[in-house]
Amino acid sequence: MHIIATAGHVDHGKSTLVRALTGTDPDRLAEEKKRGLTIDLGFAFTTLPSGRRLSFIDVPGHIRFIKNMLAGVGGVDACIFVVAATEGWKPQSEEHLRILELLGISHGVVALTQIGLVDDELAELAHMDIEEKTEGSFLQNAPVVAVDSIDGTGIDELRDALDTLTEEAPNAANIKRPRLWIDRSFAATGAGSVVTGTLTGGRLRVEDELILVPGEKRTRIRAIQTQGETRTKIDPGHRVALNLTNIDQQALNRGNALVLDDQWHRTDRFDADLQILANLGHDVSRRGAFSLYIGSGEWPVSIRVLGPNRLAPGSEGQVRVFLPQHLPLLPGDRFVLRESGRDETVGGGQVLDVDPILKASEAQPDRSVDRVITERGWVKADKLERLTGTTVEPVLGDWVASPSVISTMEEHVRLLIEQAGPLGLDMAILEEKERLIAATIGGVEILEGRARPIDQKDVFVNHPLLQQLEKDPFSPSQPEEFSGEEIRGLIQRGTVIQNDGVLFAASAIDKAAIAVAHLLREKPEGVTVAEIRDALGTTRKFALPICAILDGTGITRRREDLRIAGPRIPEQ
Repeated sequence: MHIIATAGHVDHGKSTLVRALTGTDPDRLAEEKKRGLTIDLGFAFTTLPSGRRLSFIDVPGHIRFIKNMLAGVGGVDACIFVVAATEGWKPQSEEHLRILELLGISHGVVALTQIGLVDDELAELAHMDIEEKTEGSFLQNAPVVAVDSIDGTGIDELRDALDTLTEEAPNAANIKRPRLWIDRSFAATGAGSVVTGTLTGGRLRVEDELILVPGEKRTRIRAIQTQGETRTKIDPGHRVALNLTNIDQQALNRGNALVLDDQWHRTDRFDADLQILANLGHDVSRRGAFSLYIGSGEWPVSIRVLGPNRLAPGSEGQVRVFLPQHLPLLPGDRFVLRESGRDETVGGGQVLDVDPILKASEAQPDRSVDRVITERGWVKADKLERLTGTTVEPVLGDWVASPSVISTMEEHVRLLIEQAGPLGLDMAILEEKERLIAATIGGVEILEGRARPIDQKDVFVNHPLLQQLEKDPFSPSQPEEFSGEEIRGLIQRGTVIQNDGVLFAASAIDKAAIAVAHLLREKPEGVTVAEIRDALGTTRKFALPICAILDGTGITRRREDLRIAGPRIPEQ
C-alpha cells in the first residue's frame, strides 16, 4: 500500500485526474461540487494493473486553502504533481513543490493535464517549462505524462508510471509505535465516532485502547476500515478509518493524534532544523506570528533561532519551537512553517529533539542518541526510547549512561566505601544509581545493606554489643557506649533485634521461641504474658517486647490476653 498526494495549482485538474484514475470523485462537499473547486482534503483508492494498491489524498490548490493542503501531505509516500498544459507552471505550483520538499517527499510523477486543449507546440513548451522549474528538485528526473482526464488520453501510461513509482518509493516503516494524525472526523449513524487518517509507525488492532493527544482522553477501536474493507488489524502505510467508542465526536479534531499509551513523549517545545525558502523576501527571526504544520494539524507557535539572531533566505539553521499544546512528536518528524501575518510559507524542516533541556543559547541539537544521553547524564531506557525512537539496552538496572559517566560515579562510590571505615557504607544513604554501581565494583562486598572492601575485617562478627546482649539474653543490659550506626548495622545484619526501643540478640529470640513452644504444648489453649515472663525468668519490661517480636514473626498469635501457637512455632 502506498499513499499518493496530488499537488499543483488550482484549476489544473487534480480532482478530475483522481476521478479518472479511481472512478471516485474526491470532492465530497456540496460547495466543492457547486464551485468546481477543491476546498478540503479528498480521498480515493485504486488497484494498479500490477496489483499494487494506492490511496490518493487530493489536496486543495487555492492559496486560501493552503492549510488544508498541508494537513493532507504529512503522511504520504509520493506525489502526482499536476501542471495544466493550458497554463503551465504557476506560483502555486512552485509553493506546492517547495512544501513537498520541505516535508521530505522524494518520489513523484508529473501529470501534464488538459493536453487535449492545446496543440503540440504549446504542449512541448509546457513540458520544457516543467523541466526547467523542477531542475534541482526531487522531480528533476521524474517522468512527465501527458494526460486528458476527460477522454482518457494518457491515463494508462500514468498508471504504468505510478506502478514504477511505487516500486521505487519507500514502504512505511513499522517501528511498533503506531500514530494516527486525524484529518477528518464525523459521527456515523448507529456507529458513533469515526476518524480517518494515515497510519504510521505501527500496527493497530480492533479493541486496542488509544489515547487522544492533546486531551489525553481514552478511547477504544470498535472497527477498522481501509479502502472500503473491514479489517481486524491494519499495518502502517494505509489510509484508515477507525470507529471509536467511549469518546465524543466533538473531541476529535483535525490535528489531534491517536497513539498507544506510554509510547510517546508529549512535548510543548522542540528543537529542529529549519530550511528557509530561497525566494523569501526577508530574514526570519523570533519576531512574527508563525503557524506550524505538523502531522495533520495547524498550530500557532513562537520560535527562537539557535545561534544567530536571524536566518537569511535560502539558509539552513536551527530553531526552538514553542507549541500551545503538548503533541506526541519524534525526531525526524517533518513540518512546514508559515508566517501568518504575511500569509507566506517561510520554510520547513525536521524535528531533532522533542525534549530540549539545555538553554536555547547553549543547545546544539541533532538526532544523535548519544547526545541525548550525554546531556542528561543518566536516562531510563524506556524514556530514551520515547525521546529518540531508538531502543537502547540499559547498562545499569534500567538506566542508560555513557561509559565516562559510569566511570565517574564508580570512582565516587568507591571513595565513599573506602571512607566509611570498618562499619562499611550504609547503602540506604545512596541514590538508586549509586547502589547499582556499588554492586558492580570489584573487590567490594555488600552484606545486609552495607558495602565494604572484601579484605576488610567484618566488625559486626563477634561485636562487643552482641556479646553484651547475650550475657543475659532475656534481660539484656541496654547499650550506652555504642554508636547508633553500629546498632543499625547489627540490626541490618539480623544479629540484633529491636522492639519498642529494647534490643535483644537474635539468638535470645530463638531461645524464647523454644521456651514458649514448650509452654504451648502443655497449654495449647494459650499462655499469658506473665507465664511467658516467668518461664524466661525476666520482667514485664522485657517480656512485652519479646512477645511482640514473637507475634510479628508468626511464632505466636495474640488472642485477647493469651498467646497461641502461630504458623512458625518451633516443632521441637
